[in-house]
Amino acid sequence: MSVSLFDPVQLGALKLSNRIVMSPMTRDRAGPGDVPTALMVDYYRQRASAGLIVTEGAQPSLVGKGYWRTPGIHSPEQVAGWTKVADAVHAEGGQIVMQMMHCGRVVVPANRGFDAEIVAPSALPCPDKVPGPDGVPVPTGEPRALDAAELPALAEDYALAARNARAAGIDGVELHCSSGYLINQFLNPASNLRTDAFGGTAENRARFPLMVLQAMADAIGADRVGVRISPGNPYNGMDPADPSETFAPFLDGANAMGLAYLHVLDMGLADLDTLGFCRAHWSGPIIANNMLTLESGTALVEAGRADAVSFGRAFIANPDLVARFKVGAALAKPDYSLLYTGEERGFTDYPPMG
Repeated sequence: MSVSLFDPVQLGALKLSNRIVMSPMTRDRAGPGDVPTALMVDYYRQRASAGLIVTEGAQPSLVGKGYWRTPGIHSPEQVAGWTKVADAVHAEGGQIVMQMMHCGRVVVPANRGFDAEIVAPSALPCPDKVPGPDGVPVPTGEPRALDAAELPALAEDYALAARNARAAGIDGVELHCSSGYLINQFLNPASNLRTDAFGGTAENRARFPLMVLQAMADAIGADRVGVRISPGNPYNGMDPADPSETFAPFLDGANAMGLAYLHVLDMGLADLDTLGFCRAHWSGPIIANNMLTLESGTALVEAGRADAVSFGRAFIANPDLVARFKVGAALAKPDYSLLYTGEERGFTDYPPMG
């Protein structure tokens, strides 16, 4: 029987009304203290017809912050702000999970608004520049290599953040394991030069990421924890070579936990069928992502290569994306100059269909 993007699907404990997922996207609109604002409440409420919203990355701790005005999930004020977001999405019948993003070495200190150290698997700065408070890319700060004895407490930071998300009414969490941030830094040989049990082989490099996933699963239940990867993505200084060797041990370990879903940013690699590789190492639901259209997303679901598909920038300019897909309406285009600035402009002022 043919499967439609508009059919419901179960991802662990998450019951989605359709298979159209809003992808996590940094928007840089958090308020003082990295607290979600009323604008963010409206932004997510407007898009609650998605089968699932994955929020922008939220830092699980002070040292996890690297970008300008990204929200956190480690203070009571932040939990209170996210509660308003969750309540608004649920009032519209939606489901929402929070992406956990610890930037690791990808930090511009001026973006933080407070003093905190920069930590990473190894004392190697990010080779890519990162936008500062004015949006102009600048070099990142120098990180300190984490000691192995610190890693269990760092994993507990993620677990506490997951519990905070659930206390706010968020339905689940997604661990950000891609785009060159902390978890990806441990997985990748370009950023992990450790010689202890957390470095060297791909199995060792996966040890801390799996520790974090297990801590989060123990905190809120594995069926409310997802994970996002982007094999072969060179962003923020990652070595794209042989992603299958890098990610196979991690996926095998994560698969054994019975998590809610795997969210895959498919880089369209010439020498690796990324979704096929993931299917070989993952028995649970898969959400596919990256420059998809209604037609290409439908084809992936109909072929069984994905259980749901996620859209990023299409959701920015089309808060009613699901309704537009249903009737085949044209999609509005986002104003790219307002992706990370503008307050309500380019954020909550995109109108629904007339």
